[in-house]
Amino acid sequence: MQHKFDVIVIGAGPAGSSAAYNLAKAGFNVLVIERGRKPGAKSMFGGRVYKAPVEKAFDDLDKAPIHRWVVKERISMVYDEEALTIEYDGRGRHSFTTYLTDLSSWMADKAVSAGAKLVTEVVVDKLLIEDGWVKGIVSGDEKLYADVVVDAEGINRLVLERSGLVEKLRPEHVALGFKEVLKLSKEDVNKFFGLDDDEGLAWVFMGEYTDGLPGGGFLYTNKDSVSLGLVIYLGHAVKELERHVYDLIERVRLSRIFNKYFRDARVMEYSAHMIPADIKALRPKRLVYNGLVIAGDAGGFLLNLGYTYRGVDFAAYTGYLAAKAISEASGDYSLESLSKYERYIDESFVGQDLKRFSGVHDLYENRRLFKEYPMLAINMMRRLFNLEYESTRFKDAFNESRKGVVGLTTLLKDLWGVYRKL
Repeated sequence: MQHKFDVIVIGAGPAGSSAAYNLAKAGFNVLVIERGRKPGAKSMFGGRVYKAPVEKAFDDLDKAPIHRWVVKERISMVYDEEALTIEYDGRGRHSFTTYLTDLSSWMADKAVSAGAKLVTEVVVDKLLIEDGWVKGIVSGDEKLYADVVVDAEGINRLVLERSGLVEKLRPEHVALGFKEVLKLSKEDVNKFFGLDDDEGLAWVFMGEYTDGLPGGGFLYTNKDSVSLGLVIYLGHAVKELERHVYDLIERVRLSRIFNKYFRDARVMEYSAHMIPADIKALRPKRLVYNGLVIAGDAGGFLLNLGYTYRGVDFAAYTGYLAAKAISEASGDYSLESLSKYERYIDESFVGQDLKRFSGVHDLYENRRLFKEYPMLAINMMRRLFNLEYESTRFKDAFNESRKGVVGLTTLLKDLWGVYRKL
């Protein structure tokens, strides 16, 4: 292998492949280094991708491995094996479901077809830094040089840590996402969730399934399977969780609410992965250095609003912006020249969303959202609908349900917090 490239990209996930694809199209000599056996092998996500940002980064998105276009949205609060659910049945093609391994492979193939070189099963140990400049990467005893490096290694930022550019991850900075992929026939997916062949469902839920810890769950329908998972804030889990996370996801699958769909399903895959949670704490002090640009999860680019999770589209778009900034640098890869990437991020929907929802992480520290309020909601529904003789007024059901659970002043304060931050 040659030892000098225009650009070396660390990681062949959505951010790395996006950067590599757009740089290779622009005529750069690009090397992508992936530590997994194939692109996406070390990645995990819920299953949903928002179209527009990915379409900006990659041509021919209609040829990507898209399973279903999400038209149904469900949000549930769960307590005592009962659920209060809101459903939106919409139209249009704004987001889709897929397997991340397949999508990552498609993205990497696009980069390779544009001229980038891809090597897999190679671990980058650290950045090659000389006189304050990133000159390439170090892998074992080998040094590879480049005019500029794109770090898209993901949330496990070992390269940046070993190079002294970011602090070591702490549990309170991240969440743990884990899921099962359950095999069903396409016909059963359609029948169980009221879908046509190319239609999909995104279902998020919160409450007892996380044992009262901050976090929530998700269900996404694929072509002939369903992705069912949970996300738990790791800082709370390591201190308070008294059971294995595998037991939590099994509890969801076997519960009264979900088991009706999965009695005959086969577990195809079980996976877990850390994801950014405290974005403000995770973001590196800088996204660019002399000869270096940071994109994707390594830069803390993920947004969890509870009702939507956005990671893949953020990653692909930041990779696209990294390529744009490098292309416009015209060979000057100094911090000053590359700093336009930080400006592009701040001006983009990614930066604007992260700024607008910067208080969401603090909101999730309110434990009442994950225990007391699901309990209140379900108890109120019981009083309204589980009737024998007399009907119940809404205000009476509400007041009786919150007795001993939460005071009115606290509830109003919490509602105001949700209103302000979401």
